[in-house]
Amino acid sequence: MQFGIFSVGDVTPDPTTGRTPTERERIKAMVAIALKAEEVGLDVFATGEHHNPPFVPSSPTTMLGYIAARTERLLLSTSTTLITTNDPVKIAEDYAMLQHLADGRVDLMMGRGNTGPVYPWFGQDIRQGINLAIENYALLHRLWREDVVDWEGRFRSPLQGFTSTPRPLDGVPPFVWHGSIRSPEIAEQAAYYGDGFFHNNIFWPADHTKRMVELYRSRYAHYGHGTPEQAIVGLGGQVFMRKNSQDAVREFRPYFDVAPVYGHGPSLEEFTAQTPLTVGSPQQVIEKTLSFRDYAGDYQRQLFLMDHAGLPLKTVLEQLDLLGEEVVPVLRKEFAKNRPADVPEAPTHASLLGAARKNAAAQEGART
Repeated sequence: MQFGIFSVGDVTPDPTTGRTPTERERIKAMVAIALKAEEVGLDVFATGEHHNPPFVPSSPTTMLGYIAARTERLLLSTSTTLITTNDPVKIAEDYAMLQHLADGRVDLMMGRGNTGPVYPWFGQDIRQGINLAIENYALLHRLWREDVVDWEGRFRSPLQGFTSTPRPLDGVPPFVWHGSIRSPEIAEQAAYYGDGFFHNNIFWPADHTKRMVELYRSRYAHYGHGTPEQAIVGLGGQVFMRKNSQDAVREFRPYFDVAPVYGHGPSLEEFTAQTPLTVGSPQQVIEKTLSFRDYAGDYQRQLFLMDHAGLPLKTVLEQLDLLGEEVVPVLRKEFAKNRPADVPEAPTHASLLGAARKNAAAQEGART
């Protein structure tokens, strides 16, 4: 099972000091957080993509390419790549290039992810969000798997005899997760292609996440990719820890109250009771995270949001120390217990390449 962190890259004033970091400081902090993730033994760092304030990560592959050069093991991902407003040709080429630079340590999460005003800036209409996601990904999927593509659709100019360059590393496209909070069409899309499904799992109660994951698992099996239990599931979550739970609640409350994503709504106590947000001791984080399996089944990837709402970099790095030293080792051990043998691990470039070579050998054997 993979554990890691994802960032939305918000630039938010620290409510305890009133100071707002500069964009440069926030970008550099995201890099420092990624490097710390590898240092403490995490598997994945994922950056958001946004094109409007108060967010800074407008160019994920630029950031991830830089982080790739500074790390050795960390898997680089996104949360999310905007399949609605990005040109699929540009996604195909940018992430194949990143694949080569990072020696295959790349996957990506597709999603709509945009606020309404962003769509027209890129010549699109938010009312077509689902249709854009479906058509654009259909093209991207082909661009990575076919050397020469002819294409005509509703939302971009036609392609005739087009070859996306560079080709995917070793002929193996990056693994794709389809990220969503509430759209069953995206779970259906993930299932249709046999891709992964990542549920944000921050804002909604467990019964909603359960329904979305079960829909994806059943449709994954319907399309012939395996049993429901073999579907590839990822979950988000957010935690804030201190050794003493009361200290965690007291320290995190002012940040929660002003958070761009969920502030100015329910109280911290209401939110932690009704959603996966966990504010407390490392043991409480362990217990809450292990409970995700009760409604999502055995799954492959757990990412935590750690740097939201104006938390200072020093505090986030302390959180990562706790996560890497006290939480994730226990989660790895506990999630491995009673895990059925036929539940797959999260796909990596190495595993996908091995499967591709095995399939090629089998096809060659069938011809001879």
